[in-house]
Amino acid sequence: MTSPSGAQPVLRLDSITKRFGALTANDQISFDLAEGEVLALLGENGAGKTTLMNILFGHYTADEGGVEVFGQPLPPGEPRAALAAGVGMVHQHFTLADNLTVLDNVILGTQSIWRAALGTGAARRKLADLASSFGLEVDPDARVGTLTVGERQRVEILKALYRDARILILDEPTAVLTPQEADALFATLRKAVAQGMSVIFISHKLHEVTAIANRVVVLRHGKVVGRVATAETDRHKLAEMMVGAEIAPVAPRPATPGPALLSLAQVSTPSEGAAPGLAKVTLDLRAGQITGLAGVSGNGQVALADLIGGLIAPASGEMRFGNAPVEDWSPRAALAHRIGRIPEDRHKTGTIADFSLTENAILEAYLSAGFSRRGWMRWGAARDFAREVIDTYDVRCPGPETPIRLLSGGNMQKLILGRVLEDAPRIVLANQPVRGLDIGAVTYVQEQLIKARDGGAAVLLISEDLDEVLALSDVIHVMSEGRLSPEFARGTMTPAELGVWMAGDGFAEGAHAA
Repeated sequence: MTSPSGAQPVLRLDSITKRFGALTANDQISFDLAEGEVLALLGENGAGKTTLMNILFGHYTADEGGVEVFGQPLPPGEPRAALAAGVGMVHQHFTLADNLTVLDNVILGTQSIWRAALGTGAARRKLADLASSFGLEVDPDARVGTLTVGERQRVEILKALYRDARILILDEPTAVLTPQEADALFATLRKAVAQGMSVIFISHKLHEVTAIANRVVVLRHGKVVGRVATAETDRHKLAEMMVGAEIAPVAPRPATPGPALLSLAQVSTPSEGAAPGLAKVTLDLRAGQITGLAGVSGNGQVALADLIGGLIAPASGEMRFGNAPVEDWSPRAALAHRIGRIPEDRHKTGTIADFSLTENAILEAYLSAGFSRRGWMRWGAARDFAREVIDTYDVRCPGPETPIRLLSGGNMQKLILGRVLEDAPRIVLANQPVRGLDIGAVTYVQEQLIKARDGGAAVLLISEDLDEVLALSDVIHVMSEGRLSPEFARGTMTPAELGVWMAGDGFAEGAHAA
């Protein structure tokens, strides 16, 4: 997309500075946004992007500088003022009430509670018009808790449009979307921009930035380090600008697989609502090997991860560690077998938001001899371990007593990675380990998984990013509707051939299906 010609600024940020104690998150940041423009905001995790957008939307107050919307100063620290000025924000982590309907979520907060039963007919009509105009079809009477991730994001965008937003902030909008859902989102954005919407697009996926944005502003360590039109740059230059150095892609050496540390033989588990369970899955996780699991979200990956992590047990079939069958399977048993867990959702199941980095670093090892003695916690040892993880894995934070909720997603993920790998696991369950991370953090996490493999661990990489699976995995399986494909060696399958299995057609043909 080319930059709008002669368009006037609808948004201006002037010398925004924000400090958290000794940490300067934003340092004299200035830029404009034009009408009908998509401006990409790039930067490493912790570069200050989300802090800046929270200032714009009124969640934070800047220590210095100001914001203008349509030529008028925006009162600081007032989200209602931002909404009234036409600014809408779709957060990386959705802010929806699962127990309410789509319509209820969209109109929530737009009218007095004393008029809650009034005006729903007009609201329903307005919502239907918006959904039709922007290609955001969703059932207004569906409970949000029953929707897919992509459908929930549509609801978040509809919430902003319903409030007559003319400036839309999208914070990592494709981090939890399938490629097909991301394509649908881009189609919506193009329609919105054609109707005069202005968009700030925060993303780590450089191919998306070059596809959708007119201009790019790059942040590093809280400062603007570059401004460029997308037509005048490429992914390689943007990545170098973000990190400040050239980034070489990860190139793992050939693996030297050892014995199977964990084996599943014809294992099945029950479905959970709309989420399928496992259907007679056979799988070997071998020492010194990365086993990649590809598939469209919602096809049984959750059940497999829950099984290996000890959250559920096989309903039928056999699970073995080495030559010993598994009995009384539980999270405690999984930890006893030295299974390190990098969970899919670092916020919901990977960390406890109000706990410090120290407390989160020992969440799954606090009963070990290193951190407790005769029932008493050894907090000095725990803090030393947290500092070691912070230093070794470059977790950017004020210190080990910082609440983990104050960290960026990438730094949170680095702490989880360090917590797992510093405990010398035999099996690493890496479920979407680089989701929402910048290119530097992605490379770092992938290098650590390869290092764990080379140290003799069995690594199960579950990812919806087919490029990542192809790049890292020594062997690949595809999961569809709870079924597992046969094992494919590295380099023997093209993305198109794996796509046939992801769509379920490989199973339909019956070719070597497990």
